[in-house]
Amino acid sequence: MSTIRQRGSFSLLGSVLLAALVAGCSGFGGDVSLPANAPRVIGPDRDRDHIRLVRAFGGEGRAPQLQQMLTDVTNRLVMATDRPDEAFQVTILNSPVVNAFALPNGRLYVTRGLLALANDTSEVAAVLSHEIAHVTLRHASQRSELQARSDLIERVAENVLNDAEEAAMAQNQARSALASFSRAQELEADQTGVKVLARAGFDPYGAPRFLTALGRSSASSDSSTAERNASHPRTDDRVARALQAARRTGMQGTGETGRLAYLTALDGLSYGDDPADGVVKGRRFIHSRLGVAFEAPEGFTLENTSQAVLGASGDSERRLLFDAADTPLGQSLEDVLRSTWTDTIEPGTLTIGTVNGLPVVTALSNGKEWTFRLSAIRIGNTTFRLIMATRGNRADLEGLFQQTLNSVRQVQPDEARRIRPLKLQVITAQRGDTAQNLAARMPVDRALDKFLLLNGLNRSDALKVGERYKVVVE
Repeated sequence: MSTIRQRGSFSLLGSVLLAALVAGCSGFGGDVSLPANAPRVIGPDRDRDHIRLVRAFGGEGRAPQLQQMLTDVTNRLVMATDRPDEAFQVTILNSPVVNAFALPNGRLYVTRGLLALANDTSEVAAVLSHEIAHVTLRHASQRSELQARSDLIERVAENVLNDAEEAAMAQNQARSALASFSRAQELEADQTGVKVLARAGFDPYGAPRFLTALGRSSASSDSSTAERNASHPRTDDRVARALQAARRTGMQGTGETGRLAYLTALDGLSYGDDPADGVVKGRRFIHSRLGVAFEAPEGFTLENTSQAVLGASGDSERRLLFDAADTPLGQSLEDVLRSTWTDTIEPGTLTIGTVNGLPVVTALSNGKEWTFRLSAIRIGNTTFRLIMATRGNRADLEGLFQQTLNSVRQVQPDEARRIRPLKLQVITAQRGDTAQNLAARMPVDRALDKFLLLNGLNRSDALKVGERYKVVVE
């Protein structure tokens, strides 16, 4: 939750909030994608778009040594492409999300979340080579043309066809074709990227290694419909094809891996949420700048996004949303709830009270499938919303809601000053070190799982004395 919404934009339609609660919480750890048909621009417009994009992803990451390495790797890769005269520039984004993308003008972006996941130079080079391939293959313009045709088909289906079922079928076919085309582009970029990786002298097996790590870091959908409509192919398919492409280069064991150089440059990189944007620690969320904290119920997982904190129970039958807004001076909390929730608030459920000395208003809203408990809390001039929803057992909603609401509190300045950012530290394994005892020192939830993921290890893998590994420290 990096920003306070501006006055007026806080008034969301109930359907939008429903989508955020019901859909937005369902897939934590997913990539944030940009439109593939982003325009090719130059000069001030290009710079303006770049500034807006960087701001949306938390600003530029500050890592001079790592930035220089990425620039050198990018230049080396470009010289190995069929378009060595094209200009590319890479930017580190200050976001814990694992993501990378390219704009048609040669701007490449990688998040620090992605950089934390990689374990050597060839793996990061594989990511950059893939994104460079999207640009050199002109994928954005191709997708833009197909998108225009898809939009036309949808408009015709909606406005011309009288048969609703036939119109829906035409729309689904157009969307499916666009998704299939996107998947084909991803596979083409993978194949071209591996070739360029090898030509540049990097280990081509860095591509399947990183794709494997990527697959471990995000849950893939089991739904055949979701798989068909996803813009990216299934990770296991990409890994298999990338392995085949790497074998075709004939460079097994001869390409540059660059593990030591990469880990040296990575040492000290910020990890996880930026404290300035709020920090999730297990089920707790604390925002030093906004001066607020709360704790989710047992079994919930929290995700801090740029717009709100989203939460979900393990079975996804219960969700929560916590966000903030500037409100008009003097607007009552009752009016805040009424103006930001357009679905029906059940008569007689609007209640005024206090929580930990803070003014609060709560209410109830019943939907067809979901039941919502709503609240607005005020700290100083800032109004926060806590909304919980349940689709299954409605009997436990009240208890979970009150438990979470009662945990909302104001963060005092001395506590805010004690919140320290997390960072990666590269250590050398000593005799007796195990994944378990190194992970036990990390101040994060699910520490062992994160240690294994960060280092590309399985639970059965033994640490090697003298080898370097990443740990998370304060």
